[in-house]
Amino acid sequence: MQTWPCAPTVAQAASTTTTTPSMSTAPSSHDVVPDEMRSTWPHRALTLAGFLAILSSLLTTARLVTASASPTADLLAAAIAAFAGYSLADLATGVYHWLIDNYGGADTPVLGAQIAAFKDHHLRPSAIILLEPCNNLHVAAGVVAVALPAAGAALSAGGGCGSPAAAHAFASVLAACVMLSVQFHAWAHERPARLPPGVAALQDAGVLLSPSQHAWHHRPPHDNTYCTVSGMWNGVLDGYKVFEAAEKVIYRATGVKPRSWVLKV
Repeated sequence: MQTWPCAPTVAQAASTTTTTPSMSTAPSSHDVVPDEMRSTWPHRALTLAGFLAILSSLLTTARLVTASASPTADLLAAAIAAFAGYSLADLATGVYHWLIDNYGGADTPVLGAQIAAFKDHHLRPSAIILLEPCNNLHVAAGVVAVALPAAGAALSAGGGCGSPAAAHAFASVLAACVMLSVQFHAWAHERPARLPPGVAALQDAGVLLSPSQHAWHHRPPHDNTYCTVSGMWNGVLDGYKVFEAAEKVIYRATGVKPRSWVLKV
């Protein structure tokens, strides 16, 4: 996985500008959580539905492996497919994050609220940790609750691609990582002492997005390290200037400049 030995600390990254609040100034446990950041019962219901869809898909994977004529081979195929889903989720979150950071506005259909939220997040990065988990997860969980069972039904009807167990494992892990990426992102803003057990170790190992790597994104013009699962794709995307090239293509085709260009001026 990509490592970032020279990445600045969270406080160092934030100190490059006087207009961006420090990511290290996380609210204390005594801070009052605003009502709009609390989880509601609809939030909890949607989050539960998303988790149940993922669990059902994983159980289907396990059932297909145990019922297989060659369970060892299918288990290996499922493990490889699961890693592929995890990797693709990191890439997908990077592409999505880049798009909503740079294009559209609050009035954009469907995505307007998220675009506005991400713009506000650049101004108040530490506020994200005040969001209660189900409040943070419910939108992505609702999508997973609908999309994953539909994908599973299609895979079952079509017999899977090669190994049915691998196909379900890929879909399960992809959906789980995309859904949880919003929480992985929030944890990248949290102090280690306030993280759930084991999360800091996973961040240090590069399995989950680390605060030190994500700190690069909070340096204006916020034009790099967009991936929010593990960040494994950030080195490739930034090193080869993939998003910069895409922005130039979009500008030449439409005349629309990404927000990161405006912030560079």
